[in-house]
Amino acid sequence: MKLRTIIVDDERLARKELRLLLSDFKEIDVIGEAKNLTETVELIENEKPDAVFLDIQLRHENGFDLLEKVEQNFKLIFVTAFDEFALRAFEINALDYLMKPVNPERLETAIQRLFDEDEKEKNQPPLRKLEIEDRLFLEMGEKSRFLQISEISHICAAGDYSEIYLTNGKMILVEKPLKEWEERLPERHFIRIHRSTIINLNQIESIETLRNRTMEVSLQNVTRFFSVSRRYAAKLKEKFG
Repeated sequence: MKLRTIIVDDERLARKELRLLLSDFKEIDVIGEAKNLTETVELIENEKPDAVFLDIQLRHENGFDLLEKVEQNFKLIFVTAFDEFALRAFEINALDYLMKPVNPERLETAIQRLFDEDEKEKNQPPLRKLEIEDRLFLEMGEKSRFLQISEISHICAAGDYSEIYLTNGKMILVEKPLKEWEERLPERHFIRIHRSTIINLNQIESIETLRNRTMEVSLQNVTRFFSVSRRYAAKLKEKFG
């Protein structure tokens, strides 16, 4: 089976060079190219790729902003000339981080990771959907505890971990990615408002629309405000429509 991929880079020669390198891998099918985020979003929505090779420093744009504009139902590999973004890349669960000029052997390692991750996901049984009344048993290293789903105020991403904030103000760190919580939590009660934040709808105190038409949410007994990214704003409005 081939993995369908797209290449995103603002330089035509860079796209051409990476496409040539990828042509050595018969299991990779490059289905499109994009030079900016607008073209990338359109490609992703229309073609539903398995993987995206993404440059970070695009002309007047930042590759990280792509994740604010689309649902990340694809594997992400950054390809860049700058090494200072590596930590941030892995914090958002990028599969790999390749430096330009791309070394063919490093590219082969990244391709193998793509297939290993794809195979792992196929072999994982679907996770049971949670209900608001459920108590979830969490194993946290040497400690374990029960978590009452209704007591979750909000959840913030922390790399492969999640910071779970409870309605009593306490926080627990759990080795589960935010994506897993998004898939399992009951949609009637929880919503993702940002790539790094899920909130309990029952805990919303106010929603404010700012001058730039972005939104901020405040939660009960929480002093900070939570930004709602534009691609999640419509879903939040639907909940109260």
